[in-house]
Amino acid sequence: MGATRATLGAKATTFKNAFRSREGFKFFIETHDTALDKHGHPGTKQSWSNEDLDPTPPEKRTWRWWNFVTFYLGLSFGNWTLGSTMIGIGLNWWESILVIFASQLISSIAMFFNSRCASVYHIGYPVVARSVFGMWGSYYFVGARAALAIIWYGVQLYSGASFMANILRCIFGHAYTDIPNHIPTSVGITTQGMLAFFLFWLVHFPFCAFRPYQLRGFFWFKSIIVLPAVWGLFIFCMVNTKGNVGSVYASKISASKGWFIMYAINSGMGNTATLITNQPDIARWSKTESGAQWSQLMTQPLSVTVSASLGILATAAINNTWGLDLWNPWDLLGAILDRYWSASTRFAVFLSAFVWMVSILGTNIAANMIPFGSDSSMLFPRYITIPRGQYIVEFLAFAICPWKILSSASVFTTFLSGYGLFMASVVAIMICDYYLLTRGNVFIGYLYDGTSSNRHYYYHRGWNIQGVIAYLCGIALPFPGFVGTLGAKVSTGATDLGRLGWLLSFTVSFVVYYAICTVWPTRNQKLIKEMGLTWEEQKGDTVIAPDGTQIVEEGKTVRALGETSDGTEVGQETYTVGKY
Repeated sequence: MGATRATLGAKATTFKNAFRSREGFKFFIETHDTALDKHGHPGTKQSWSNEDLDPTPPEKRTWRWWNFVTFYLGLSFGNWTLGSTMIGIGLNWWESILVIFASQLISSIAMFFNSRCASVYHIGYPVVARSVFGMWGSYYFVGARAALAIIWYGVQLYSGASFMANILRCIFGHAYTDIPNHIPTSVGITTQGMLAFFLFWLVHFPFCAFRPYQLRGFFWFKSIIVLPAVWGLFIFCMVNTKGNVGSVYASKISASKGWFIMYAINSGMGNTATLITNQPDIARWSKTESGAQWSQLMTQPLSVTVSASLGILATAAINNTWGLDLWNPWDLLGAILDRYWSASTRFAVFLSAFVWMVSILGTNIAANMIPFGSDSSMLFPRYITIPRGQYIVEFLAFAICPWKILSSASVFTTFLSGYGLFMASVVAIMICDYYLLTRGNVFIGYLYDGTSSNRHYYYHRGWNIQGVIAYLCGIALPFPGFVGTLGAKVSTGATDLGRLGWLLSFTVSFVVYYAICTVWPTRNQKLIKEMGLTWEEQKGDTVIAPDGTQIVEEGKTVRALGETSDGTEVGQETYTVGKY
């Protein structure tokens, strides 16, 4: 408690000094050099690190395997509407369930492999990207993800606002629903909707201050309340309609069923494409090397499949019995209020809407807020940390007016739904490089040196050309089909390849990158082979910086011979720090 008070007192003093002098303001807004920054690129002024880019220190590796179970359980069990995608494609109910399970199993396998590097070396996606795509090439792959996170953050805000509208209706009744609209129709949102959106936006605000290792309790709470809420809504629908699911949507596919099945699997994977890419940002906080891997592999596919199955059956029963055509749970809750307006119903719907709102809140934090905070800390390490980045995306998501995007730009929303094929190539190259080409060896100290003297990750002027070629090859084949979904006329063959989307991009990039690096290895891969390194020999809490300094966790002292970035052996200094 005393340490916490001292920390808060120091922060308060720094904040006050920021308004007293120019130096105080500069000290307040700038992040401070870490040991890796001081010794990673001697003689240069550019900042390549801060406390959120450095490897997670042992005291912050607080996520055990059960924390990942509750995280993925809460994150996955809210996929009520995933079945609507499958039914819309033309599958019947049992085909939809099988396809959803297959797509989520493939996704979880990809997440399993993409978690390993972060679990072992405790670095987030931006730093993993440096190791694979180069110190400068990583800026494209990190910046692209950051830009999409802003848009998706806003879209999820708008979706969650629908549950906030349910809550306001339950509490205030006609006092809310009769609020006169003063916003022009062309804007795409009403005064009621803007109020709900603003309140849900405010709910996000306090969470911006926390890093992922501090949110274990929230994700545990989310998993505890989501399960009974989903099952409760399902049971209500079944009891109220006496299980009148009817035919539960007959199959509408008459020909080329194989292509449609692959299309459906790819659509299901689009639901988790962002999560697959984001794995390092979550896995880096793991207490153990495998806790983030097996827990999600056992939890994710089953949770998504069960949740989507409940959504298919419940909405089929309601639509058949009440003569409606709805899929979204907020529309279902609204229909229940329309049909059974009473105090007890309002209270039950209030509880259900609150839980669903918390579910979307957690998803938005995990899939968009945390990744943007991580990405922005790499793009501007001198000024932005994860919490600061999360506050930035909070305001940017409001500024992009997501209601306008969703109400008038159907092509743009189709693009957002299909962008997973671009990230599939990134994940493929990351997995291939780690498992097959570098044998799980990452030289942490060199991930904070952007100079040409970086013998491991500078590659060709900061870019991994082999990786860029594999990335372009991976998106080239499905890209024409993807363009076709945006309204352009393309051939049947292009459409079929586009339906393979994520799977095709991943496979092509993986194979091409491995093939290229077999005949034309990167300098880092050559060095690893020359050093005779076996599987994950570089792991551990001791980091050797390019200038030969050995950086260890607090309380340890290690002395040994190291070598500088130009290969010259020197007497190695031992640098003891509290955090990297």
